[in-house]
Amino acid sequence: MKASRLLCGLLTPLLLTALPTQAEDISVAVAANFTAPMKLIAAEFEKDSGHKVLAAFGSTGKFYAQIKNGAPFEILLAADDETPARLVKENAAASGSQFTYAIGKLLLWSAKPGYVDAAGAVLKKGDFAHLSVADPKLAPYGAAGVETLKAVGAYEAAAPRIVTAENITQAYQFISSGNAELGFVALSQVLKDGKMEGSSWLVPANLYTPIRQDAVMLAPAKGKAAAQALMRFLKGDKARAIIKSFGYELS
Repeated sequence: MKASRLLCGLLTPLLLTALPTQAEDISVAVAANFTAPMKLIAAEFEKDSGHKVLAAFGSTGKFYAQIKNGAPFEILLAADDETPARLVKENAAASGSQFTYAIGKLLLWSAKPGYVDAAGAVLKKGDFAHLSVADPKLAPYGAAGVETLKAVGAYEAAAPRIVTAENITQAYQFISSGNAELGFVALSQVLKDGKMEGSSWLVPANLYTPIRQDAVMLAPAKGKAAAQALMRFLKGDKARAIIKSFGYELS
């Protein structure tokens, strides 16, 4: 009997040590352009860690407003680097946690094969009724689209035909449904297994401000091991391979 108690006493600390860290839920605000890669990254992370990712997808500008109004997001994967930096400055995010997880590429795209030429000259021809652009005040890809129109001298003529989408996902939906003949989207939304449907022009990077997409840990993540684990995972080989497969550049 004494031996049994002694054995239990010795085993209990060992068993407690061997138990994995308790699984946690992580609330993540994700820029809409990063929807597809994040779903794959979350699945791999959950498989490896046991933690669960609760992701919301939308425009970076709207997420900023929600975070400032007390939304309990723990991590922000923004479509720019300015919003995370602003949140750090305002003490709404952890200093030193910000890093670039992807560099986005802008695409002028149409669901119609042969409609968009390889040089983007269709913007100057003006034979379209609707041009889909994400809200430039809220979505960095929308701002990049407007920059591109101005850089090629097509903004004035195109402005009356612009259909403003809430975010880059809605911009894509307007085009894919045929409600807009063409529009600006993220390359990652159209590139699937290295192939693209429809027709497109990969906008030269010198025509718009670089889209550096930064991640940052928000105030509610303080002391949470799961949030820290996801931030590390995003920097790892598995996540980076997924990100690259969707056409993003890596820093």
